[in-house]
Amino acid sequence: MGADIHIENGYIKARADRLKGVRLVLETVTVTGTENLMMAAALADGETVLENAAREPEVVDLANFLSAMGAKIKGAGTDRIVIEGVERLNGTAYEVLPDRIEAGTYLVAGAITGGHIRVKNTRPDHLDAVIGKLQEAGAKVGVGDSWIEVDMRGRRPDAVDIRTAPYPAFPTDMQAQFAALNTVASGVGTIIETIFENRFMHMLEMRRMGAEIRLEGNTAIIKGVERLTAAPVMATDLRASASLVLAGLVADGRTEIERIYHIDRGYEAIEEKLQQLGAKIRRTPA
Repeated sequence: MGADIHIENGYIKARADRLKGVRLVLETVTVTGTENLMMAAALADGETVLENAAREPEVVDLANFLSAMGAKIKGAGTDRIVIEGVERLNGTAYEVLPDRIEAGTYLVAGAITGGHIRVKNTRPDHLDAVIGKLQEAGAKVGVGDSWIEVDMRGRRPDAVDIRTAPYPAFPTDMQAQFAALNTVASGVGTIIETIFENRFMHMLEMRRMGAEIRLEGNTAIIKGVERLTAAPVMATDLRASASLVLAGLVADGRTEIERIYHIDRGYEAIEEKLQQLGAKIRRTPA
């Protein structure tokens, strides 16, 4: 696209007068990559074609937002997106899509505790894979136009097998939460991570809480136990933070999670929302 890019003292620096439209074939399906290229192409000179583009709802939402500002984008939601660059974008008012991963996390919170929860202002059609796994875990799931309800009726969840893959398959950003669910589920569940390398760090922390987890490359084999035991643990990333909070909800004793600042990148006041559901949880100063 004509940008001059170099790395200087650990920083990536890029410069361009005006980018040029090109045909790009992405080596891997990447949401962030697709979104960044789509934004760059919106103001580039000429037509840009993105092949093997990500199809996630967030990509479609960004395309709709850019289109509302005057961008010319076709094909969002498919693996081929065509963007005709324009001279400038205009201001607009736009309502952002509900966060499907945040919604899924609270649904797992209800399932892991054997509880009953309804998440409102969400998009059930974006969570088909997650809803399916919750049903496999034994949850009674209700769905409306903008809400999802999970009722475990006090039951212990059943273990589920998961294989992450690009949308519309099971999202990698829900892998850690279901790992927490499997640690206290009845039976043995297998989780295969195909998107990110080294995304099992939360598993090591859950072992400290008494989880029975065996790691074999990109596969985690989890045998559910009756109860977890509280322990000091450390969050390594955003979703790991959420999974350790979920594990702490069902662990005997007081669980302390360090480096919780990760969680604020994806959840707004998660402790306050869980408190409203009856959880004994609070944030303490570092």
